[in-house]
This record gives sequence, structure tokens and C-alpha cells, in this order.
Amino acid sequence: MIKNNSLVWSLLLILAFIVFPVIGNAQKQQSAKPAATDKAVVSDFERALQILKASSSRLAAARSMSFTAVVSYENPSRPGPALVYTTKSEVTMQRPDKLRVITPGDGPAEEFYYNGKTVMAYSPAENLVAIAEAAPTIDGMLEQAYHYAAIYFPFTDMIVADPYKDIAEGLTLAFYIGQSHVVGGTTTDMVAYETHGAFVQIWIGAEDKLPRMARAVYLNDPAQLRHQVEFSNWQLDAAIPAGAFESANAAKAKRIPFARPDVLPPTEAKPPVQGGPTGNK
Repeated sequence: MIKNNSLVWSLLLILAFIVFPVIGNAQKQQSAKPAATDKAVVSDFERALQILKASSSRLAAARSMSFTAVVSYENPSRPGPALVYTTKSEVTMQRPDKLRVITPGDGPAEEFYYNGKTVMAYSPAENLVAIAEAAPTIDGMLEQAYHYAAIYFPFTDMIVADPYKDIAEGLTLAFYIGQSHVVGGTTTDMVAYETHGAFVQIWIGAEDKLPRMARAVYLNDPAQLRHQVEFSNWQLDAAIPAGAFESANAAKAKRIPFARPDVLPPTEAKPPVQGGPTGNK
């Protein structure tokens, strides 16, 4: 049985290497009049864009939303093959200027709050918090947070003001794959696209247009490590309790500055306290 499955996957991979370049060339040459044999390919490209636009419109129209994001990402192991690490985040947002991300694990627990004026990144176990002034919109705040602290959420494309715009700006390839009746416990449309140096496959609800899963590989990564986000518990335009984007515990915690983890401290700096904050701060 294993050998048969391996043979099937080998044939599918061979087909993928044959078909994908054809689809890519058709997309890049879409301005030219397609030949009769290219009609199905062009249709797959157009259908992919229609699905991505419909999902973007559904998300952008929501004044508030909450969902669960389970993120899996690969890192090389000492022997060589990749290991998979997983985190889970409970996300709540309210347009145009409120966001809360609670990440209980795996790894150190982290809490992130944005109330339209400030951002707070809180580590409950260490009782440490970084607080900074923020831009007046979610999009502006996310850009700021990345620049001054390398904070990036894998589900950012779901909460910005115009999800499709972010995809379209760097789009070089897109095609419709088919439907799945397994992912997310519902019928989803599968779309693949390439943008900003990443090849992404995404599963989007055929009826509700909400994302259920996305997998990405960065093209400049020689190891071709895979990143995956599973979405569940979607709630759009539900009432959000007052004070949801604040934390009394975080406000009372010991203050530390935001800093990028990829910037080395000066040589005279004191070593960090054992058990101090890591990751996004």
C-alpha cells in the first residue's frame, strides 16, 4: 500500500512540474490574446482571482472578527530533516484600530494588545511588558511593529484593511486547483498563488468565503521549509466586550523597551536576564 501511494505521489509531482510552468507562463502573458488551447488555463487564473477577491471582500467588510489560528512552521533539525513547531493564537480585532492576539503556546505564552493609541506586548510568565505609541490604524500599527520589533503575525493578510491588495501588489502567478471536502470540515476552494517571494496554497470556504488553511514556501529559502496556518472558530461582526483590547496585568508588569531580535546589542550592554522575553519583543 505504501509503495502504491508513493507511486501515485510521484506521478502527481511529475504532473505538477509539467502543468505549473504552463499556468505560470499563461498568467504572465495574460495581456496577449490567448490561443484556443489556453482557454482552460486562463479560466483557472481568473477563477483563482475571483475566489481571492471574494474572500478579501468578506473579510474587509467585517467591522469586527475573531478566529483561532494554529500556526505550524518547519525548522531544520541537527540530523537534517525538518522539525515542525506549532503555536496557537486567539485573535480578536475591531476596525479600524483594535487588535488582541493571545498566544498560550506552544512555547512561551505571549499577549499582544492594540487599542488605537498604544501597543502592548506582554509575557505573563516573566511579568514583562513592552509598550509603545502606535499608528491610528491596524495596517499602520502592523507596519510599525514589524520595523521596530520584528513583530509579524502569519495571519496578517486576514486582518488588514484590504487583504487582496496586499496579495495583488506582488502577484506573479495564480491558478485554481479544485475543491476539498476535508479541510476545515466544509467544502473549500483550493487556490495557489505566488506573491512577494512566497508560493502559497490556500483553502477558502466555498460558501462563506472564509479561509480555512494556508501553506506557504518562501522561494528564496534553499531548504524550502513549509509554513502553515489553520483557521477556525470564525466570528464576524459579533459584539466585542468593552475592555477587550486592554490588560490590567500587562499594564502593571515590569516595563522593558521594544527591540528587534535580529539587532545585536552594543558590547557594553549587560547580558539579558535568564528567562527574559524572547520572540516578538
